[in-house]
Amino acid sequence: MGWGQVGQHRKHSQKGGRKVGRHKHLWTYVIKHEPDYFGKKGFTSPKSLKQKINVINVGELDELIDKLAEGKQLEKRGNKAFLDLDKMGYQKLLATGKITKPVLVKVAAHSENAAKKIEDAGGQILGKAEDEEKPEEAEETSTKG
Repeated sequence: MGWGQVGQHRKHSQKGGRKVGRHKHLWTYVIKHEPDYFGKKGFTSPKSLKQKINVINVGELDELIDKLAEGKQLEKRGNKAFLDLDKMGYQKLLATGKITKPVLVKVAAHSENAAKKIEDAGGQILGKAEDEEKPEEAEETSTKG
């Protein structure tokens, strides 16, 4: 049932349809007849699906307010500091850390815990539509009605 002598099985591979010698003695065959034998093929995801989202944590807002106040670039609305995180290059606000100062924050996306922490400190998160009207005016109209 065996092979008998070595010469009966020398040229036959045992691995099914594997093409042996492609990196060794059959390299010239690959170069000449099958140049695409090695390499990656298939679908690649478009770059638009792999967007880098810049995030900032609630704990970093106090330091950011202090830094902007020193540089006299801090915008105030009423008695609260206003931070437009969209213009600063941040797309999302997350809840790590603590905030002690009341602040109005304009950001595209935020977590629920981040909104809760800002509201507990006396601040507010503004959406794009809410930014057009002043938050003090919105509070006055809600108390009148």
